[in-house]
Amino acid sequence: MQSTNRTPSPSGEGSRERGKTPKMTGRTHHKNLNLARALRRRQTPAEARLWSRLRNGNLMGVKFRRQVPIGPYIVDFASRRARLIIEADGGQHGENEEADRERTAFLEYRGYQVLRFWNFQILDDTDAVMEVIAEAVHWAAHPGNPANRRE
Repeated sequence: MQSTNRTPSPSGEGSRERGKTPKMTGRTHHKNLNLARALRRRQTPAEARLWSRLRNGNLMGVKFRRQVPIGPYIVDFASRRARLIIEADGGQHGENEEADRERTAFLEYRGYQVLRFWNFQILDDTDAVMEVIAEAVHWAAHPGNPANRRE
């Protein structure tokens, strides 16, 4: 239940050289849209639990979308306004930590904060998970956040 600014549950930290982001072709983009639609239809119990709490602006009026293509990746939940991504990670994420680090680095480079939670955390302690997400949403809108400064 931690952001990538701290030690995340399933390997969210990493660095990627700036400017080295995966390229997408029109074909890849179309493929990701179809995959995202399929993932929305067959969400995990943890994703369903989170979605019930995030949908329709239920969390502080902030709109979240689910299974959102961003670059070459599909993220579980994203709020463009709060620049926040929430990932519900199952056991497969513990197997490929390097891929998760690259994914997180790409998303952070695009200006998003990434929060990762294990599925069991979401199912066993939903209220605590929602508190962490609410805090991130609050700080995303805070005037002291450098992302909110206009030049």
